[in-house]
Amino acid sequence: MHAVEESDRGEVPMNQPNKGAQAPAEAGEGRLRPKENTGQSHTPPAQNGQRVSQGLSGVRRAARERKQARFTTLLHHLNVDLLKDSYYALQRKAAPGVDGMRWREYEDGLEGRLTDLHSRIHRGAYRAQPSRRVYIPKADGKQRPLGIASLEDKIVQQAVVTILNQIYEVDFRGFSYGFRPGRDPHQALDALNVGIARKKVNWILDADIKGFLDTASYCPLVHEMAPNRPG
Repeated sequence: MHAVEESDRGEVPMNQPNKGAQAPAEAGEGRLRPKENTGQSHTPPAQNGQRVSQGLSGVRRAARERKQARFTTLLHHLNVDLLKDSYYALQRKAAPGVDGMRWREYEDGLEGRLTDLHSRIHRGAYRAQPSRRVYIPKADGKQRPLGIASLEDKIVQQAVVTILNQIYEVDFRGFSYGFRPGRDPHQALDALNVGIARKKVNWILDADIKGFLDTASYCPLVHEMAPNRPG
């Protein structure tokens, strides 16, 4: 669906948790008092909480109002401004991929680099590079494989996530926390604490699928049973 672009940009508010029962904060950690945090998400679409174009706001509005809508013309939202926001959303000190390019190096001549990247994407010349394989030691002595993407691939991935978040964020449940913008493990623990202490709980299920992330094709957007939207 095509949402009309506008020259100005809108601010998307951070998620405000529902009013729920509160429990005392843990002493000495300087954290806010825990809340239930189970309300429907109104989180910002970008991981760094930065601005989102009015066009993307239109995509989110269409996704919220028309649940069966098919989004088939989203590429025009991937513009130079979004690529720049995506670049600044990346971790500055992250390890480089196979290209050897680090965040600070790419900043030299950034406007020209992003303009060229945008051009390659829209004319079909952009090709993702292989990920660099590294291994992270685990507590049990084993190693977990990790693929590190090249810097430009990270920029494009972040931009695509920002666009797709407009569609899927309106469908996620309020109690869903994993790999979502504006949410973190502390909020999930606070909600769990309130649920156990203040509500009637009959059972708790804790599951861990052995080696799941070692072999699965992993995408944060669909990791939490994303709704089956058409298209």
